[in-house]
Amino acid sequence: MPELPDVEAFRRFFGLHATGHTVRAVWADPTIVRNATPRALLHAFRERTFADPDRHGKWLIGWTGGPALLLHFGMTGDLIWSQDEPARHRHDRLALGFTDGTELRYRNMRKLGGVWLAHDRAEVAQVLGRLGPDALGLTRAEFLGLLGSRRGQVKAALMDQTFVAGVGNIIADETLWHARIHPKRLIGSLSEVERRTLHRELQRVLRESIEGYDYLHRKRSWLSYVRGRPGAACRRCGTPLERTVAAGRTTYFCPQCQLSPSAEAVGQEAETSR
Repeated sequence: MPELPDVEAFRRFFGLHATGHTVRAVWADPTIVRNATPRALLHAFRERTFADPDRHGKWLIGWTGGPALLLHFGMTGDLIWSQDEPARHRHDRLALGFTDGTELRYRNMRKLGGVWLAHDRAEVAQVLGRLGPDALGLTRAEFLGLLGSRRGQVKAALMDQTFVAGVGNIIADETLWHARIHPKRLIGSLSEVERRTLHRELQRVLRESIEGYDYLHRKRSWLSYVRGRPGAACRRCGTPLERTVAAGRTTYFCPQCQLSPSAEAVGQEAETSR
């Protein structure tokens, strides 16, 4: 599933190839348009010029000064520019044809995610729904305030898009590994220092992931570099990684570096939530 760094790369790509360009034609696969029709997209965007796009969490927003195009990439979404690939692919689901003869295409093999039309900023907010603040650039005070109102396990909170938007399974595991916090630690058991460390490492992991983009393969010192490999060991201490399920997702962690949740902490959390 594309996470915040992936969608930030898509935002920059969209900006490079669509910003300042005027739409001549729109073609869309009707099965990928979630709240409109291909004809409605054509009517909304023909002769419109795209402004700088935005990103909120895992959503990309293409503004025109009027209607906006919202893209969610699901598990297999991508953006393609026609000068890199002249011929359309069978998995191209949306093509924006510009007056200079180029096309920007949204490709999505499995059709998860999709394309939405919003006629104004109020409709954009409706499509985005109850998303929390974007995880990138979240201040420490904002993060600590949000965390203070949460209960349950820390990884579940990080991946809850109504808590902070943009963090997925890999970024959550990476952040918790850097912060030396077990993914199943209860939020109520985290010290003030651990909470601040969690915020700092989340911001660092996001920033460095965006800068390097291919964060699964370029960061040899990171958990993500070996995450899921047979016999993988912690990049910090050499201890074999362990796997569990947290927040309903396969989770990797170091049993040596990331402190396990204690029975005392569990009891304190249960007492607090009564």
